[in-house]
Amino acid sequence: MTLSFYVHIPYCIKRCGYCDFNTYTPSELQDGATLEIVSNDYIDAVLKELEAAPLDEVPTIFFGGGTPSLLPADDLGRVISAIKHRNGLSADCEITLEANPDSVNNEKLKRYIEVGFNRISFGMQSAKPHVLAALDRTHNPDNVKKAVDMARAAGFKSISVDLIYGTPGESLDDWRDTVTSALSLDIDHISAYALIVETGTKLAAQIKRGDLTMPDDDIMADMYLLVDQLCEAKGFSWYELSNWSKPDHQCLHNIAYWQNKNWWGLGPGAHSHVDGKRFWNVKHPTAYKEKLFSKASPIHESETLTQSQIDVESIMLSIRMRAGLEVAKLTSAQVEQLQVFSDSGFLMTQGNHIVLTPTGRLIADRIVREITI
Repeated sequence: MTLSFYVHIPYCIKRCGYCDFNTYTPSELQDGATLEIVSNDYIDAVLKELEAAPLDEVPTIFFGGGTPSLLPADDLGRVISAIKHRNGLSADCEITLEANPDSVNNEKLKRYIEVGFNRISFGMQSAKPHVLAALDRTHNPDNVKKAVDMARAAGFKSISVDLIYGTPGESLDDWRDTVTSALSLDIDHISAYALIVETGTKLAAQIKRGDLTMPDDDIMADMYLLVDQLCEAKGFSWYELSNWSKPDHQCLHNIAYWQNKNWWGLGPGAHSHVDGKRFWNVKHPTAYKEKLFSKASPIHESETLTQSQIDVESIMLSIRMRAGLEVAKLTSAQVEQLQVFSDSGFLMTQGNHIVLTPTGRLIADRIVREITI
């Protein structure tokens, strides 16, 4: 068995208008505090939580957030070193850092390499200033190329950018410019996610008031098909619904999720999955630290999956992948139900697997519902 680690860094300088993640700005945690003050004992707490994890060898570590690149490399390196010393890392262990393009420089990037990182993912989101403004993003779009070039010069083996489509005010031509701009960078991987408007966010309030209007479903579908077409033309093959990469540059950490392998989430609000049991931590960093420093477990809740839940999740996750659904794992009734989608051009058969076509990926959730409910 192996065990992947997700390390949550719950800090941001500013909260983006669309963000519903478990992140906090210094002012939300402590009046007048700096990031250094609120995070200085955070890594100590993470290392205490690590003591409870299984001892299996580690093939991937992913630092997400929040903005992990706000923290000094040496602090994040303490976590990598502890996992390496305690569990051992596989020979080709993938260690990823999520980063804001504005939060890195040459020296920081070189130090991240020195402490063990080999993959970096930049939150690009868009190349269009008016789209970034609607998302409430703070970075200058010109800084993305600078950050990517610095990361490559520092020695990162894999570089990814995250994009968001379907932002209010974004046209299909805007999206084309963004994807073309991203593909012109020295990168190996692209993730492209449809914007989801979460209740309680600044963006949701703006839309409710009528200040902003979401693109319609047809434009959203066109945006997805366009990024797929442009990526494939540049040698980036899709391997999961929202992800494209050059050969041998898939995100191994995310593949571990989609294959339902074991992973442990370190940090407040982080989720874990070990041998069919899921559990997740208390959400607030202060409560998280208090529990660990008082030698209590930070786990908030847990659930043990039934075989039926495991089977449904296997279908839901497998269909997202390029390899698709293994026919032998489906019932004859499910195969019959899927035939309707095959006849409509949404699915195709490759060997003993059923795979989504590009238009089929647009209705993946509907297909899963049809054969699991």
